[in-house]
Amino acid sequence: MKKILDHAHSTKISQTPAGSNAKLEQMGKAINEVFGLFRINFHNQYYKAYPNEEQLRTAKKLMLESLLHFPPETVVTAARRALQECEFLPTIYKMLTLCAVGSNGLPEARAAYREACNAPRNKSDYAWSHPAVYHAGRAADWFFLANNPEPVVYPVFAEHYKNICSRVLRGESFQMPKRIKLEENLGQSLSKAENAERLAKLRAELKL
Repeated sequence: MKKILDHAHSTKISQTPAGSNAKLEQMGKAINEVFGLFRINFHNQYYKAYPNEEQLRTAKKLMLESLLHFPPETVVTAARRALQECEFLPTIYKMLTLCAVGSNGLPEARAAYREACNAPRNKSDYAWSHPAVYHAGRAADWFFLANNPEPVVYPVFAEHYKNICSRVLRGESFQMPKRIKLEENLGQSLSKAENAERLAKLRAELKL
């Protein structure tokens, strides 16, 4: 294990049960591969962020500890995706989000924002990519999303989405509200007033 993460985990690994050593070694190799990709593709930013070996070791240790619950291959895949999506050297939070895309289906924040803005009026019947997107849109307020410019709206949505994604990553489950359909009366059609009353009740129940 001495070669894993440039000795950054030698003490911690020695205190880890034997059954975990293989996972730590695999993850250590994955983290080294991730930082190798970052070094090549974010060259100037990389050396500015990690100007010496001590800071590099610390960064690798933090990355490993933050991503340890993901499979090593998911971490490497997330890093490769970051090369395509990120203009700047990815933060640990960004890597958490990208890893979650593979394991939990969480879309990237900007994609989630576009999805929330473009969703039809009947939110509960829409095929959301992940319930977190729906709940972030609801927390940001659908009317606010639909009636303000992106520079005003996106930071609000992104903050709600970040918080919800963090809760998902901690294991919390978010569900869509149950779809509520108007009762069908095949023997007798409803009046306009009755239809309007039922529709208003449906919207209130769905909080639209």
